[in-house]
Formats: sequence, C-alpha cells, structure tokens
Amino acid sequence: MPFLSANALASLLESAVSTHSSLRLGKAVHARIIRTLGQYDLPPFLSNHLINMYSKLDRLNSAQLVLSLTRPSSLSVVTWTALISGSVQNGHFTSAFSYFSGMRRDNIFPNDFTFPCLFKASASLNSPFLGQQLHGLAVKLKLIYDVFVACSAFDMYSKTRMNQDANKVFDRMSRRNIATWNAKISNAVTNGRPREAIVNFIELLQSGEEAPNSITFCAFFNACADCLNLKLGQQLHGFVIRFGCENEVALLNGLIDFYGKCKEVEFAEMIFNGMRERNIVSWCSMLAVYEQNNMGEKACQLFVETRKKGMGPTDFLVSSVISACAGLARLELGRAVHGIAVKGCIEGNLFVGSALVDMYGKCGCIEDCELAFYEMPERNLICWNALIGGYAHQGHAERALELSEEMTRESSRMMPNYVTFVSVLTACSRGGMVNQGVDFFESMRGKYGILPGAEHYACVVDMLGRAGLVDRAYEFVKNMPMQPTVSIWGALLGACKVYGRPDIGKIAAEKLFELDPNDSGNHVILSNMFAAAGRWEDANLVRKEMKDVGMKKGTGYSWITVKNTVHVFQAKDESHERNSEIQAMLGKLKKDMKAAGYIPDTNVALYDLQEEEKESEVWYHSEKIALAFGLIALPPGVPIRINKNLRVCVDCHSAIKFISGIVGREIIRAYLLDVIAGVLFFSTDLRRDRHGRTYLWRLKMNHQKTSTENLKKQFEMRMTWLLDIP
Repeated sequence: MPFLSANALASLLESAVSTHSSLRLGKAVHARIIRTLGQYDLPPFLSNHLINMYSKLDRLNSAQLVLSLTRPSSLSVVTWTALISGSVQNGHFTSAFSYFSGMRRDNIFPNDFTFPCLFKASASLNSPFLGQQLHGLAVKLKLIYDVFVACSAFDMYSKTRMNQDANKVFDRMSRRNIATWNAKISNAVTNGRPREAIVNFIELLQSGEEAPNSITFCAFFNACADCLNLKLGQQLHGFVIRFGCENEVALLNGLIDFYGKCKEVEFAEMIFNGMRERNIVSWCSMLAVYEQNNMGEKACQLFVETRKKGMGPTDFLVSSVISACAGLARLELGRAVHGIAVKGCIEGNLFVGSALVDMYGKCGCIEDCELAFYEMPERNLICWNALIGGYAHQGHAERALELSEEMTRESSRMMPNYVTFVSVLTACSRGGMVNQGVDFFESMRGKYGILPGAEHYACVVDMLGRAGLVDRAYEFVKNMPMQPTVSIWGALLGACKVYGRPDIGKIAAEKLFELDPNDSGNHVILSNMFAAAGRWEDANLVRKEMKDVGMKKGTGYSWITVKNTVHVFQAKDESHERNSEIQAMLGKLKKDMKAAGYIPDTNVALYDLQEEEKESEVWYHSEKIALAFGLIALPPGVPIRINKNLRVCVDCHSAIKFISGIVGREIIRAYLLDVIAGVLFFSTDLRRDRHGRTYLWRLKMNHQKTSTENLKKQFEMRMTWLLDIP
C-alpha cells in the first residue's frame, strides 16, 4: 500500500467535503490516518480537517469525538469555526452557539469566518438579542469593519425585522460588496417592501460600487412580480440582455417565475422553450407558472415530461402538480402523484403533505384527507388550514370548528391566521351556524388582532344569506367599513335568488354590473330570479340587454371520466354513441323518482312555458345526462364523479339526492362556482347532504370564438389523455 503524506490525506478529506455526499470516502481516509499516524496526537491541521469533514457532512457526534481526542493546546479558532460552520450549514443552530460557548470558555476569540456563521444562526433562530450580543463583540474586536462580517450582521438584522439597526449597519459600512447589496434588495422583497427593493437596485446602479449579478437581477424580478409591475420587469429583461447574462440558468428561472406571477404565461413559455440547458428549478418554475395560472392540464403534462426525462421527484415539483390536480378535481391523477411521492420518500415533506391534504379535501375524499394530515411527521399552519378548509368544503361544520379549537390548544400552539378564519367562517356558513360564525368573526379583531378582509365579509354575507337572513345580510353589507367587492355582492345576489328576494337582488345585480360588466353569470342569475318570481317581462328585459351588448351565457357542460376517457354532455344532448341507453336510464330514473315522491323544481326553467314543458326542460340538464351515463358505464359500487363548469341548479341537486338513495351509489360532484372570494369559493345554491359531496373545479373556456360542438370536441381532446407516468 503506497504511503500517503499528511498533506495528501488532508486533500482527500477536502475532496470528501466538496462532493457533499462522500462520507464513506471520509471515513476511509480517517481509518488510513489512524493506521498511519495513530489515533492520538494527530497534527493539529489534520484534526481540523477531520472535524471540518464530519461537521460539514452532518456527523456532529463523530466531529465531537475527534475534538475530544485532540490536545486542548492544539484547539484553535479554525477548529471551533469548523464545528460552528458545519452545524449552521446543516441546520443545527442551537448546537452552533453551544460550540461558540465552548470556544469562549477556552478563551479563543472568533474571527472573520466565525461571525458570519453565528449571525446566520441568530437570523435562523429569529433571535435578534443573540445577534446584538455578537454585534457588540464584533465591534469590540474591531472585526465589524470587515465587509463580510458587516454584511452578515446587516443580513441578520434584516431577517429579524430590526430594520433601523440594519440601516445603521448598512450606512456605516466603509465598503459594500455585491453580497451586501443583494442582501439589502432580497430582504426588502422578503419583508414585503418590493418598492423599496426597486429603489435599492437603482441606488446600486447609481453608486457604481459593484456590478449587479444574477442574484441581484432575480431579487429585482421578484420585487417587480410582487408589485405586478410588468413594464419595469420587462425593462430589466432588456437590461439583462444588454448586460450579457441572458443565458444564465438561474436568471432565466427567475424570469420564468416573474412572467408567471404577472400572468404572462406565453412569455414564460418562450423563455423556458428557448433555454439551452435546464435544471430541476427550471422545470419546477414552469410547472408552478401553469398551476398558479389555472392551467392544471399543462402542469400535469409537464410533470409527465419530467418523469420521462428521468428527473427525480422533488418536494416543490410534487407539491405543485398535486395542487394542479386539486384545481382540476382529478383524483386519479392526484393519487398517482401521491404514489410517486411515497416511492420517492418525500410524502412526509411539509409542502407535499399540505398539498395532499388540500387535494383530497377538494376532491371529496375527506377520509384520505384526514389520513394524509395525521400521517404527517410535523405540521404547520398551512396543513391545519388545509384540513379545516376540506371539512368546510364538504359541509362538516362541527368537525371544522373542533379542529380549529384543537389547533389553538397548548399541545399544538398554532395561532389562526387570515386564511384560517376564511375556512372557519365558510364552515359556519355551510353548516348554518350563524351565531358561532358571528362570534368567530368578531373574535378576529378583538382576540387575535387580525383585520377582517373582503373574503371574511363575503363569508358572513354568505352565511346570513344561506340562513335566509337576507335583510340582515343586506344591512351588514351597507354597514361595512370597506367598499363591497364582487364576491360580497355575488353572495348576496345568490341568497336573493334562493329565497326569492328580487328587490334586494336587483340592487346587488346592478352593483355587480358596475364592478364586473363582462360577467354574464350575474345577468343570468338576475334573469332567473325574475323568472322564478313570475316576472317574465323583467326576465326578458335582462336577456334583451345581454343580447344588445353581445353578451352570451356560457354553455353548461358536465363531464365524467370512464376508463381514462372523458365524456362531455350538455343540456338535451343526444349525440353520444350510447344515447339510446342513456335515454332509457333517464326514463327509468324519472319513473322511480316520481314513485319515491320526487317533484321537479320548475322554478329553474328559464322561459314562460307550460308546466309539462318546464318539467321536460329541467329533466334534460347536462348533469342528469352525465349521471345516467355513469350509471350504465361504471360498475356497481364505484363512486360516480361528475364535473361541471357552471353552478349546479337546485333541481339537479335535489334530483341527485333522490337518485343516490334509489340506486345506492355515492355521487360526487365537482363544479365551477361563479362567486369567487379570493382564497375560497362560495355557493349559495347548494347544500351538502348525506349522499352528495361538493368540491371545486375551475375551467376557462372561450364560448365566443368557436361553435358549441367544436368546443365540446376540443374539450374532450384536452381532457382525455392517459397519465403515463414512468
């Protein structure tokens, strides 16, 4: 065996550290050192290399063992700094300060490499008090004038929201490197001050101290995205091209993210498709763009492409595609991705687990939602909100309230936030728990110091409206401290439609026409409300106004997936190849339902027709046709999942309750709600019952530029694709 010098052995230990995963190599070198030089009285520099290697590779016990075998006289600032930096690098911030205490007990002073690590640990522990003590020591040792020490102190103060102290450190720096400017810009964005970040970037250019790099540009793009300032971001894009950085992968990833947040998906695609090389962040960024812009199908297809290219699943990639599956209400796809997460051992990740809880909740699988929640090794507030939201969507109001109380108990120590109250108030609305809902709403400001937003006010209006307290809901809207939004007036309009209050409904509709003049749904609801009240002249007048301005009601579609094929139906649809069987099933269901006491709700008929004609009009709605097809195409016992792009009418809701009981099948419906309240969605037409479950789906269709039949075919092609995941 050839002889290796101490320097050669030290170089091998450095190689083990640089590869980040060669613990086996490091242990082999350590064994060779013991065999060659013995276990005790090693050269100090070799002991330092061993301690550095073990601490960097997250083997602190081994590093401490080497430390204990080292002569006290051989311990130096390099030894302790290696332990401290390794601890910080691997997230053991408390251990880092423990080693720092041992260092000071040995009367060894930190140097310009030790302080940045300790400042980072202080920021990660969110402990400005520790940071201030370190700052004082750095001043005492006159190391604060070192640019790296000062930069790390500034970063610590910024991350712990000590902005005044951060500005003092920044202003007193004799020289600022690009890392300092990047910290200033990035922290301004992180702390919710994007405009300040933009000003800081301009100051950097004007100072001429340092040239910006890709990190600087990415931070600036984040600031522009937070401000939704597309033009400014595009100007920087041009500057980047002139600067010669347009081919840097990290910068292009930032551009994809920026354009996606600004809703410019085509620009994001252009950059992604034009990249010479891509890393996993590139794919994650593009997938997130699709998911954030309600293009779930493309997100799923892109995920399949990453699998075919042999890329391993990451927490961000998987959580994004699961969120896309939740938006599409595609339970099968979500379960397939869940399997990939289990196979990749990332299902316990906080982000993946939260996405799974949210996905199963929105897809009507509350048992799987609970299982995903309780199997998580650790939970944050997002996980709790996801399960509370799942209970709220499924109508389990009492369970949602119980979970919110459990969350705030001492064992969980989770304080509710803005989203929590939206979920809880939605649960109270769905469960008809008006008094509890009002108490929760009033506790927001008084008990938790959270200022209610438009979403919370919309929840309260929806809650009062569902309970039939339409006048009280209208008074609540009039006394709001803010201007009512589309979601608030929409909730009130829906309540007026359900409880036959065209007087208040007309007021709400007129406000909606002002706020959102291009939404045909509001006009349709007002027209239907007049029709239900027998005010046919007013109903026809609303429809005439729609026709005069060229506004068309969106065509209603219902679709069901059978054997990886999507079958799409519309009202009075007779185009399906199994139409004769569908009509026969509809006839049988109609007969059985009448025998069970079903009476059609003809108030939803849109025209002034005879009673028999009205019954026929409502019987051939697209959802009933899709349900009939599901009964003949799916085996007994298999849940029937029907998706719909518009609100489900009251008669279809009642009919499905009867059908579910008659045929003994679980029927789950996904539908697009036309009253959107930012975080959650609200329906004023539907109630959850023992048989029917409700959840959400969003679909954007262009009904103006293509015929109904072509649109139906295009949609079938878009939705019918087999998820072939390697």
